[in-house]
Amino acid sequence: MTISRRKHIKNFFSHLVLMAGAITMIFPFYWMLKTSFLTDSQALEMPPKLWFSFPLYFGNYKEVFELAATGRAICNSLFIAVVSTAGVLFTSSLAAFAFAKLRFPGEKKLFGLIFATMLIPSQVTLIPLYVVFSKIGWVDTHLPLIVPQIMVNAYGVFLIRQFMVSVPDSYIEAAKLDGAGYLRIYAGIMLPLCKPALVTLGMFTFVGNWNNFVGPLIYLNTEELFTLPLIINSFRSAYAVDWGLLMAGSTVAVLPLLLIYLFAQRSFIEGIAATGLKG
Repeated sequence: MTISRRKHIKNFFSHLVLMAGAITMIFPFYWMLKTSFLTDSQALEMPPKLWFSFPLYFGNYKEVFELAATGRAICNSLFIAVVSTAGVLFTSSLAAFAFAKLRFPGEKKLFGLIFATMLIPSQVTLIPLYVVFSKIGWVDTHLPLIVPQIMVNAYGVFLIRQFMVSVPDSYIEAAKLDGAGYLRIYAGIMLPLCKPALVTLGMFTFVGNWNNFVGPLIYLNTEELFTLPLIINSFRSAYAVDWGLLMAGSTVAVLPLLLIYLFAQRSFIEGIAATGLKG
């Protein structure tokens, strides 16, 4: 067997494995979409049908969008995700620039301390944070879901610092010779060069806040402040689940994330590869 033939056979089986993995990953989303077009009786049919049932039933989507709470929840989720993402990108990139390109006493120890906070599970700080936020009157507001991650985001600092370290110092030296200060270097040189890392962190932050369920469940009590995951969860009760309605709401929640990824996938992949997070 020639080397070329062995290579073609190897590529064939590699693509076969990748296709099987892709189908495995996509199938839950396909099932969610299919179920969203079924009535209650159709969703509970046994054995379940693998393919779409025609004509499609759009009543679930109509019911989702007719609920006033759904519209408010989408706006609340969008507000929290956008504000958190913008804040995290600003504070994390500013701190990353300091750790990557500036030298000051205790720099390595401080970065190590910030990095160590990533080792603490969020469940450990859940009760202490709730007590603190209840004392200052932040419970049943969106502030506990926005402010803490903007103030300290160790993962964001680490991600962007890894990218900034790879930027040659000669750029900064040239800017200094032209009379640029550190803020101008940060805004005019480092941020444009770090676009892939910023897009990657922005996507992670937006998706994390958009899908966040535990935080809103703990801190929010008023329905007008509920986010989309909380509203979707309300479609299921203790004794019954409206599967069609639940899957329709889940599809609505997934679509914005899918569109964001399709538009930003190139920068996202570049950021993952450049910051050393690829598998």
